[in-house]
Amino acid sequence: MATTGEVFRQNLTEVLEESPSGVDELHVLAVDDSLVDRKVIERLLKISSCKVTVVESGRRALQYLGLDGENSSLGFDSVKVNLIMTDYSMPGMTGYELLKKIKESSVFREIPVVIMSSENILTRIDRCLEEGAEDFLLKPVKLSDVRRLKDFIMRGEVKEGERTSNKRRRSDDCSQSLSTTFSPMSHPCDPCSSVLSVSPLSPSTLPSKKSRL
Repeated sequence: MATTGEVFRQNLTEVLEESPSGVDELHVLAVDDSLVDRKVIERLLKISSCKVTVVESGRRALQYLGLDGENSSLGFDSVKVNLIMTDYSMPGMTGYELLKKIKESSVFREIPVVIMSSENILTRIDRCLEEGAEDFLLKPVKLSDVRRLKDFIMRGEVKEGERTSNKRRRSDDCSQSLSTTFSPMSHPCDPCSSVLSVSPLSPSTLPSKKSRL
């Protein structure tokens, strides 16, 4: 018969294994020059049990990742980032420029990057997706967006070939689409994805991804 101490240790181990603060915790680097927007996204991510690091500029993000070209106290071994969420319009370095820097890095290029913007500009969206952005969210970002992103990342990324194929199909077939949120995981030509306030990872906009999630 197990002693009280053994039962306690067993229950404690199970709690630690299931806890969001365990080894499977999602670490998100959030980049935005707006203090208000930084607070909003930080709160949404923490509500979703994510570890959050917030910085106010693209330059600061590069410094945190050690990609600023200078000697950094942080190396890849100490920077474990699972997802990067960045605003598009920022002074000094835009979210698009930050995206390019990350995708040029042999160390961090596989990390999913999500672009956020309060402006729905199709050419901007296309450019970001073609450069390798995982998703493009229209502000204000909702809790449902964050939770679906987290679920998608935690369950595993789509294969690179599928991502590239989806982007190409989307570009060829929907160059004039005016959806509010875009991603290589959703198809803007779908009737439901052209409706305002539909999050990019919602089941209604992801018929082909639902089985993989």
